[in-house]
Amino acid sequence: MMEEQIVYEDNHLLVINKKVGQLVQGDKTGDEPLLDSIKDFIKKRDDKPGNVFLGLVHRIDRPTSGLVIYAKTSKALSRLTQMVKNREIKKTYWAVVAKEMIPQSQRLVHYLKKNEKNNKASVFTKVTEGAKESILTYTIIKTLDNYHLLEIDLETGRHHQIRAQLSKTGVPIKG
Repeated sequence: MMEEQIVYEDNHLLVINKKVGQLVQGDKTGDEPLLDSIKDFIKKRDDKPGNVFLGLVHRIDRPTSGLVIYAKTSKALSRLTQMVKNREIKKTYWAVVAKEMIPQSQRLVHYLKKNEKNNKASVFTKVTEGAKESILTYTIIKTLDNYHLLEIDLETGRHHQIRAQLSKTGVPIKG
């Protein structure tokens, strides 16, 4: 199973195509994270006697599919993490939404507050205590039948940000 999810691998990094529902790193659910599955896979595949080093460079939410970068050395982890921080690695998100009358391109600014109990985000249009400013810009890149395909650029990276902000705007993500 793990082998077909590997998109790219060299001595320094590994890029995985994460499926919807897979957990990138451990949380309180106790479900096995992708990080541990990959370590186990590499240990068996490469017949490694000791622990496998694998560092998570960035995360994507559990209900999201997409590419996730892991570092295979501490030096690569440090460099790649810095590149993400400096926005030298561009993250592009796509979402399919219902074909509604929305602007071709729009910058959305909301305030998101994470609810730890139900693992959801509440969205506010005004500054709200405990909520963090959340900014994204979307562009419609394709329209087919009853759907738009949006390309999304996150300025901030909040919990379930894209899903929450688009839903608040009246264009929830399909699926």
